[in-house]
Amino acid sequence: MTSTDEDFPRGGTLSKPAESTPAVQRPEVDNLFQVQLSSVSLSTARSPHCVQDISITTFEFVFVCGSSQNLKEGMLMLGCVKEITDFEVTVSLPCGMQGFLSIKNISDSYTKLLSEQLDAEDTEEICSLPHLFFPGMVFRCVVARLDIARGGSVSIQLSVNPKLVNKALTSGSVKAGMVLSGCVESVEDHGYMVDIGISGSKAFLPKKAVKDKHNIPEELKVGQYVTSQVEEVKNDGRVVRLSVNPSALAQAYAESQQGWNLTNLLPGLLVKAKIKKVTKHGLILDFLSSFSGQVDFLHMEPEQPKPPCRHSVQVRACVLYVDPSTRLVGLSLRSYLIQPGTRVDTVPAGGDRIVLAKPEHTCRVLDFSPMDQIHFVSLRMYVAQHICTGTVSVLLDHGMMVHLSDHIKGLVPRTHLSDIILKNPEKKYTEGMKVKCRVLSVDVERKRLALTRKKALVESTLPLFLSYADARRGRVSHGYIVSIREFGCFVRFYNDVRGLVPVSELSSEPIINPKEVFYVGQVVKAKVLQCDPEKEKMTLSLRAAVEGDPEAPPKPQFDCVVGQVRGDPFLLEVKVVKKAVSILEVAILPADARAVLPTMHLSDHMSNCPLLWESLQEGDTISNLVCISKNKQIITLTKKPTVKWSLEEGVVAKDFSDITVGMQLIGWIKNMMSYGVFVEFPYGLVGLAPKSAMTDKFLSDATTAFQLGQTVIAKVTNLDEEKQRFLVTLKVSEVMNPEGDAETRLIRGLQERRAVAEMLTSRGTQTFLNEESKYTAMVQHVDREFAVVSLEETAQLTVIQTTRHLNDTCIFESDKLKPGVRLSVTVLRPSCQEMEGLPLVSWERAAPRRQHTLSESHAASKGRRFGEIVTGKVRTVKPTCVLVALEDGITGSVHVSEVAENVRLGSFPTSLVKVGSVVTARVIGGQEYTSHRFLPFSHPNFKYTIPELSLLPRKLLFCCSACYSGIHKLEKGGVTLGMVTNVQPHVGLVMKLPFGATGTVAITDLADAYRPNPLGAYSKDQLVRCYLLESENNMWKLSLRPSRLNPEKAKPAKDPEVLSVTELKAGQIIRGYIKSVGEHGQFNFQKAKPSAAAPSRLQVSAGFSWDAGLSSLKPAAAAQEAESSDGEDQEDSSKSQKKSRHELELEKKAEEKALVQREAELMDPNLRPQDSAAFERLLLASPNSSLLWLQYMAHHLQATQIEQARAVAERALKTISFREEQEKLNVWVALLNLENMYGTEESLKKVFERALQFCEPMPVYQQLADMYAKSNKTKEAEGLYKTMVKRFRQNKAVWLSYGTFLLQQGQSDAASALLQRALKSLPSKESVDVIAKFAQLEFRYGDAEKGRSMFDKVLTSYPKRTDLWSVFIDLMVKHGSQKEIRALFDRVIHLSVAAKKIKFFFKRYLEYEKRHGTPESIQAVKDKALEFVEAKGTEAAC
Repeated sequence: MTSTDEDFPRGGTLSKPAESTPAVQRPEVDNLFQVQLSSVSLSTARSPHCVQDISITTFEFVFVCGSSQNLKEGMLMLGCVKEITDFEVTVSLPCGMQGFLSIKNISDSYTKLLSEQLDAEDTEEICSLPHLFFPGMVFRCVVARLDIARGGSVSIQLSVNPKLVNKALTSGSVKAGMVLSGCVESVEDHGYMVDIGISGSKAFLPKKAVKDKHNIPEELKVGQYVTSQVEEVKNDGRVVRLSVNPSALAQAYAESQQGWNLTNLLPGLLVKAKIKKVTKHGLILDFLSSFSGQVDFLHMEPEQPKPPCRHSVQVRACVLYVDPSTRLVGLSLRSYLIQPGTRVDTVPAGGDRIVLAKPEHTCRVLDFSPMDQIHFVSLRMYVAQHICTGTVSVLLDHGMMVHLSDHIKGLVPRTHLSDIILKNPEKKYTEGMKVKCRVLSVDVERKRLALTRKKALVESTLPLFLSYADARRGRVSHGYIVSIREFGCFVRFYNDVRGLVPVSELSSEPIINPKEVFYVGQVVKAKVLQCDPEKEKMTLSLRAAVEGDPEAPPKPQFDCVVGQVRGDPFLLEVKVVKKAVSILEVAILPADARAVLPTMHLSDHMSNCPLLWESLQEGDTISNLVCISKNKQIITLTKKPTVKWSLEEGVVAKDFSDITVGMQLIGWIKNMMSYGVFVEFPYGLVGLAPKSAMTDKFLSDATTAFQLGQTVIAKVTNLDEEKQRFLVTLKVSEVMNPEGDAETRLIRGLQERRAVAEMLTSRGTQTFLNEESKYTAMVQHVDREFAVVSLEETAQLTVIQTTRHLNDTCIFESDKLKPGVRLSVTVLRPSCQEMEGLPLVSWERAAPRRQHTLSESHAASKGRRFGEIVTGKVRTVKPTCVLVALEDGITGSVHVSEVAENVRLGSFPTSLVKVGSVVTARVIGGQEYTSHRFLPFSHPNFKYTIPELSLLPRKLLFCCSACYSGIHKLEKGGVTLGMVTNVQPHVGLVMKLPFGATGTVAITDLADAYRPNPLGAYSKDQLVRCYLLESENNMWKLSLRPSRLNPEKAKPAKDPEVLSVTELKAGQIIRGYIKSVGEHGQFNFQKAKPSAAAPSRLQVSAGFSWDAGLSSLKPAAAAQEAESSDGEDQEDSSKSQKKSRHELELEKKAEEKALVQREAELMDPNLRPQDSAAFERLLLASPNSSLLWLQYMAHHLQATQIEQARAVAERALKTISFREEQEKLNVWVALLNLENMYGTEESLKKVFERALQFCEPMPVYQQLADMYAKSNKTKEAEGLYKTMVKRFRQNKAVWLSYGTFLLQQGQSDAASALLQRALKSLPSKESVDVIAKFAQLEFRYGDAEKGRSMFDKVLTSYPKRTDLWSVFIDLMVKHGSQKEIRALFDRVIHLSVAAKKIKFFFKRYLEYEKRHGTPESIQAVKDKALEFVEAKGTEAAC
């Protein structure tokens, strides 16, 4: 075996200038995937379709461009399609070369179409390359790029983009009769716009002309390559009409009059040439009067191996390639290229192109070049031998790539790198290392080669199983394990030949779990027991390959049959040999025969099986067992009492023939599937219980009804004699339970539990119970007043009463004890003699059902109070919350909104917290255990169970646990924590207090020293400490003065409190805040509380009465008379005085006026109520007002009462009349907004679906899309818009809204594509308006230049749309330059429209110049207007 190929002897030498015809050495080409061995001789006859018969001729040749070293980017060539995939076309090039045409190198229009199809979800199937090209298709291409592949070879990347192929042509050089190539740019009604790559030229191909063309479908697609003839040229080459008539193309010769030269000469052109010179390598021709080209002998007709030697003989030739840099032109005389439209044969047709010096040789056909119609062969023989030497090229995660030659590589899977699995293959193999491999498989279609490095396979001398025909019975070969199952192992050989080794044939020793003995990738020696080549099935044996003949297995030493031993119905006794998770390996005594006892067969009670398994140890003896199945060497035993009873009583079926419909059998659940359960019976019989036959009740999930291994009673309902299958039913109503079975099973279950306890006690591992110890118990059985429970983590059973009080009643099902219910029990007596040694316990299922007070709820929280700073370790991080384990064992929850304040867009805030890290948090609320619904501490129904925490730094600034400690209710003089809910300018703060209370802080009670802008330091949701002054009408008056909060450490107040007017003295200097400025002067604001000496409120001269709550505004009648502040005047005013009639009337009018003013205030819609009662009062008067309902919702949201806001919205939807569609829509929109901000994605989806049922769908979709866009949910908004344009494709507003969204997101290209889709979906009459609207959107959000271009195109087609001209002018005034605006005005005033409309534009033109122009420009406009009037005459004057 040779490692390298010798060059074929070429037969002669060649001497030509290097710059014109450089000698080329063909690179070595091998291909393992087309293995065709041929015996080649001189006398072999030709066969047009058989590659085995190849005639040999000895000659010499030279490739002019046949080496990639002579190729240059930009070189034009003629290519032929060889193979097509979805994303790439393999192209056969002249001189035996091969290139690749990528899907992105077709044309600009095709690339744009692909981008649109990939972005859109509702488009048709993507138009891939197989729709555009076909094998044998000939086309022009250009070398776009030369890539260096792995190993140093050159990969030729081609392009058919008309802009590159026809790069040298201009619109002026296009002449009628020229043959050009292009790609379909768009499909129109009567034809196709063809991109010919010439700037400034538009080519059109009528549909009628396409129907006559062969090899092209009637309906061309965008991107389709077309070779056509120029039929007509208009407007100096700007408009070109094409034709694809086959007969015309066949006679379309390139003429000198068409302006062809070496710069723009194209491959594929037909020329009339004359023979200039005849050489031993071909011909040199003259064409187009002044050009010369050469024809290689490979491109001469085979029927004429020797060209005519006469000079000036005229021939037809086809341009094969053009190299502009060297001015080299290659020509071809082959008929399949000279006749356009014919398909080149891509299948090797047997021929005379193989070059050998020997008269006869055996070779292998490697490849076939359709362009040259030449075969390539190899003399290497290693492919037929399956063992080869290669070079390691790269190590991958899934294996190792090995290069067998320059063009052949194979993969060694990771499992085949060695006889054992290598954890670090890079330590054994390095790049460039020579390795010896054996070929595992060859996939010709996918061109994949699999190799192996396993020494046992490489050096194996056994026969190879290359096909199922090679695997004859009794033959032995090496293979490797590819899969391990419970029933055996699958062994694979070569070329995907594989077989099954049953578990009984794996070894002479019984194997329970094959995965514990074998591993995937292991090399084994297997013997064929049976093989069916037609069905491709094979049965193997590993045991027979080692021992010998598998047909004479050794007799088992212990004769065991199902249900009996040596003919006697005695039970078996076994010894535990090994414990596995789900099985016990045992030895049958006294013969020491091996068997298995599955864990699920230890008891009829599945809860007892794991307890019995835990209590057993290796060496323990188990009695009373019976054999239930025997599969050659594997004996399966059971201890299930019910199954043993059925075997003893003979209620079994030993074979399928014994089964009859209606027969009742006892078995166990073997497997559970979604469609039913499989029930296994003794003797290995298995039946299926469909989901409909499992229970009498409806069953949604078949896997939840039974447990694996559970003992069941089954009744046969259906038999399939042909396939030997049967169906059973497990319904209680259709099967009969043996009499006394329930009591017997209960006694057996208790005996098994007691046996477990005795075994654990004997080993000293009994879990002893202590008095007052607490355990979790599970109810196992309920019998009216008594129930049997099992104590978890122990082996104890006991009995409890189902009621704990004589008066207890269980009316509801939820109050009753049921099996499976977990209880909390306390041991009173570990062993009670009256209960026969069972423990006496007390139990409870839940806490007492009385309502806790707020103080008790707080006291039960183990000191976790509102505002407390706690430390804990992060236990779990989820996308929406973080669970923190606190120091005392309590688990707290941190909502995603309380993790970080500034979060980067697109990231999860919870990702900033790592599991196991220690964090400091503040308690801000609690969660109910049942619903996990967040409740603030101030909620009246707050019950503290799970602390809700916050990690926000601003909430961790100070600890309020000390100030809040011991506060269980709000009392006058206490200090508490409050949250700012509203900041009222010039008034004060509104606070939210614990236990649902609210309060206000006057502006004078914010600090001990007045300062400018005192409210600037406070914001909404800020936590502050408050001093409780007094409560009035459920509203607390608060103070934030340090002298109140901490009088011991506070400094003396610079501005002390003024509690009453009596504290003020004449001449005293006080400071205050200016409240208002009226016509009488300034009024200072200094709060004072009423005192006994001065019961009246503090009055100001303007007649304004102030109280801290601003709950009512009443006129101050005494203010008109009490101008003086001395005590004498006050005493006089306090006395009763007799008033005149006039004064009484004025007082009455003033009261009426004040009453009218109060009523007006109450009726003022702009006055927002401050409490729920006010809202309810207003809603009684206006139940259909969506404004009131929305204000009511906002009122609750301001207090973070999300659920109450939802409830208000639901009430509104039920209350508002069905006729008020807009009002209902407003409420739906508000509810959607609420769910979008505070709810989950699921809740938002449900509200959205409900809104679609009760409202017009279009506005609901639009409102939700706007919400998504405003809340930066770009992905959701885009998905919703895509749904909208599908559902409302006839609605213009939908397309405009979607376009606005895309442009706001900066997706200008997507908006342009959307416009095209809109024009196709909307009626044609809407097209102009839609384009104009999109152009306006481009001006506003996108590219103004693009918008201007769109307006230009529309107004060029519709110049009389003066409304669009006006809009265009407005936009240009905002976004354009003065030069562009003046040019636009000049265009408008010359339109052929009514004179009145032109006068309107003249006025606008003049107004613009007056604002932005100069006197000269203003005069110029006037002159133009005068010219217009003179030209139009009477019409313009009107």
